[in-house]
Amino acid sequence: RIYLNARILASIVHIPHTGLYVFEHKKWPEVEGFHPNQILSLLYPNDPNVHPNMALTTNRLSMDHRLLHHLIVHQILPTGGGYAKLSRMQVFLMWCILSKIEFCFPLLMFKTMVRAFSQKKSVLPFGSILTKVFQHCHIRLEGEIATKLKKEDTYNKSTLNRMGWKKQEGIW
Repeated sequence: RIYLNARILASIVHIPHTGLYVFEHKKWPEVEGFHPNQILSLLYPNDPNVHPNMALTTNRLSMDHRLLHHLIVHQILPTGGGYAKLSRMQVFLMWCILSKIEFCFPLLMFKTMVRAFSQKKSVLPFGSILTKVFQHCHIRLEGEIATKLKKEDTYNKSTLNRMGWKKQEGIW
């Protein structure tokens, strides 16, 4: 049996356990200074009708915001597919990053793992972090089959090209 919470996870992976302690899945996070309408008007500047209750899609985001969303859904708050829509939590994280507001990453990792485990169909995120947790708890991993990183799981110039980025004068 392993006892784990966000604070313990932070100490295992040697990252700070500081920042906004927020994780919401269905509703907008309630945080001082965060107003969904403000971030939505930044993400969708050409849509005066955008509002917090509508379905939010990635195809109308700028390239910069699309890349930020891509990093969030693959690295910070991994999901098992369905990248065409933005969740409220993803938009909130975009706001945090764009506003330079610290959020508690260990909490996001922990809650994302718990949520994935509790769903019938889900991909368990943060495999390398789980390996560190198992090693920290002295769980033997001998005999387990290592998985190599897939080519599509790396960021390189072909990844950026597929996302619509173009290199001009040596700058993406």
